[in-house]
Amino acid sequence: MTTNLKSTAAVSRTLADQDLLRFAERVSNAQDNGHTIPLLSEEIPGMNVADGYAIQTLLRHITIGRGARLVGWKIGLTSRAKMVQMNVFEPAIGFLTDDMARPENSSITVADMIHPRVECEIAFVMKHALHGPNCTKEQVLSATDFVLPAVEVIDSRFEAYRFDLCSVIADNSSSARFVTGGRARYATELDLRTLGVAIEINGEVVATGASAAVLGHPAEAIAHLVNILHSQGEHLAAGSFVMSGGITEALPVKAGDQVVARFQELGSVAMRFI
Repeated sequence: MTTNLKSTAAVSRTLADQDLLRFAERVSNAQDNGHTIPLLSEEIPGMNVADGYAIQTLLRHITIGRGARLVGWKIGLTSRAKMVQMNVFEPAIGFLTDDMARPENSSITVADMIHPRVECEIAFVMKHALHGPNCTKEQVLSATDFVLPAVEVIDSRFEAYRFDLCSVIADNSSSARFVTGGRARYATELDLRTLGVAIEINGEVVATGASAAVLGHPAEAIAHLVNILHSQGEHLAAGSFVMSGGITEALPVKAGDQVVARFQELGSVAMRFI
């Protein structure tokens, strides 16, 4: 699969600056306080994907302005299972900050989250910067320092776990927490298309998949992320930590759950929720 996917990220935004800032502050407050909000597009039906990314950028500025440090990016909605689950059929990106990271084998509180769910992902750490608009899988692999296994804990702030693309993007593509573990490997040592994964909750295997579910190859997802970043006037910096998207559907978790994600060739990532 190539990265020549449908993308509306470059369309012109429609919302006024004051509406963008109002929505960014609304999302920030929902994230900080763990409460739900209506879909943003229900208030202004003409809202589009460009508006969503403009709100996300303001949200990033708010987050960094409070002392968080940008460590990288994520791309979501990259597997068919996740697209069907969310009823959204275009990948979307979000930013990652240091305060979202949790150590492997740590306890993750759910009191400040609304709809916590987990998904297995292949994470990339970049040794070189990448620029769009025509980034390729091959360029991604050449620029990658190493890959490692990760679990993303996502948390939509929208009522009833409802979605549309522009609102999800404004909510930082449901970013909440992430955990890495296992062992780092050079991408050249692996066939990144065929890595099997299984996720266990309380000792029971609840989902399995293979890394090819992520746009045919996880590096394709990173290339697509770079091209979306270009449409936002950004690039992927050297040293960035990048999550390539869920290999299976996102699985709900609650206090008391023990989660272990097992990755072929990469080891496991474990955590518990309290």
